[in-house]
Amino acid sequence: MTSFKRRSLLLGTLAVLLVNACAGSPTAQNPETGSPAGTAAPLVVGSIPDQDPEKVQRQAEKLAAYLESKLGVPVKYQPVTDYAAAVTAFKVGDLDLVWFGGLTGVQARLQVLGAQAIAQRDIDEQFTSVFIANTQSGIAPFTDLKDLNTLKGRTLTFGSESSTSGRLMPQYFIQQAGMTLSDFKGEVGFSGNHDATIKLVEAGTYEVGALNSQVWESRVAEGAVDTNKVQVIWTTPPYYDYHWVISPEVEERYGQGFIQKVQAAFTELDPANPDQKEVLELFGAAKFIPTKNENYSQIESVGRQIGKIQ
Repeated sequence: MTSFKRRSLLLGTLAVLLVNACAGSPTAQNPETGSPAGTAAPLVVGSIPDQDPEKVQRQAEKLAAYLESKLGVPVKYQPVTDYAAAVTAFKVGDLDLVWFGGLTGVQARLQVLGAQAIAQRDIDEQFTSVFIANTQSGIAPFTDLKDLNTLKGRTLTFGSESSTSGRLMPQYFIQQAGMTLSDFKGEVGFSGNHDATIKLVEAGTYEVGALNSQVWESRVAEGAVDTNKVQVIWTTPPYYDYHWVISPEVEERYGQGFIQKVQAAFTELDPANPDQKEVLELFGAAKFIPTKNENYSQIESVGRQIGKIQ
């Protein structure tokens, strides 16, 4: 046999062996999802930037690490610039799972057929907003909704224009008291987030502000608020607010039943586990509980009244 024929035979044998190896070797599977291990696209998690960006990123990244270990799929946190950007990113599929406020959650679900609200903190089914005032304004605390009328002629700032606790529900209660935003002095402000609202009222830039009660209480506990300069003057009645919304597309990617697994991952967060306790504390929660789309019907109704939902 010539050397050329030997080389040809050797190359042909190697080619057959390689084809057989590729055809006969099973692909490693992720035991949780049934997807090829290491090849699944990441579950992309987002959050409305409702407070200081560093705090939002820290809580989201800690949660992403927990979900990745629990679900057996890669999980990536993707920050957004503002509330509207979070809704848009969910709509176009750039975000799979998002921590929304009541209003933004409704806005997002109405644009993605099959999207589901799956979990909320224990505090979110009885959530409240607070109205705060600079102490130099002379505005005294009150307990009755109708006394919101004492704020006529004062300057007011909300948080983000799309915030449930920092705009939507405070404006709703203002209207319930028989007032409109034109009853305040000048243009009503929009600070962008709850931390900024506190700082603007504390500095006297605005006499009154409305924000998330949980953020207020957390910042006071941290010593981040000068309560000699700013105080709570009224707490709203309760309403449903923050919740996790998930895209139906995740079941196409990770398999049927994946949404239920994600919901279980939230409700199984255990404060007895130090790492999981930290996640809960970063979200200001004792635990997460299941929720459903129907819980936010009041938010949708108010959003339509105020023009934030078309």
